[in-house]
Amino acid sequence: MSEQPADSLTPAERAAKEEQEKLEKEKEKEKGEQAQLPYTWTQKLPDVDISIPVPKGTRARDLDIDIKKAYLKVALKGQPAIVEGELCQAIKVDESTWSLDDQKEVSIHLEKVNQMQWWENVIKGTAKINTQRIQPENSQLSDLDGNTRAMVEKMMFDQRQKAMGKPDSDTLKKQEMFEKFKKEHPEMDFSNAKFTT
Repeated sequence: MSEQPADSLTPAERAAKEEQEKLEKEKEKEKGEQAQLPYTWTQKLPDVDISIPVPKGTRARDLDIDIKKAYLKVALKGQPAIVEGELCQAIKVDESTWSLDDQKEVSIHLEKVNQMQWWENVIKGTAKINTQRIQPENSQLSDLDGNTRAMVEKMMFDQRQKAMGKPDSDTLKKQEMFEKFKKEHPEMDFSNAKFTT
């Protein structure tokens, strides 16, 4: 398929193409900035994982690692810090860990306090990522705790009902209660009763 010349595009197609090119440039810039950091990092909504390369043969006792609620420091003893600064968001210190892998890489796992927010960077003041572009991995309903799972299942049911033009779960519950009330009170006249959603 050959690319259309720019002048044969409709204004909407041209705008979409320009937006796509702008996004590509932003992604490339972001990738370059992230590559300049002395570590790589990934995140899921509940946590952040950081990998920091260190000289081969490094032992745990050679490291100076300090993990606090809003602060992180990783250094080789007696040398300037590889990573040091205020974290962009608070973490749960007791649930955050670090390990030394193959004597050449420090792996840090940080549990977020706010597990519903994406981080734009690890250390405040460093290169940011555009959190609007994050594509969350599909989580399984079975991964969720009971309350969250029930809430998600209710939302999914309500969306399906709405798509079919049917009442949502709250409306169904009200209708059910009304029907039960009518059965319990046959002496009352409900002929003029209107049920509003």
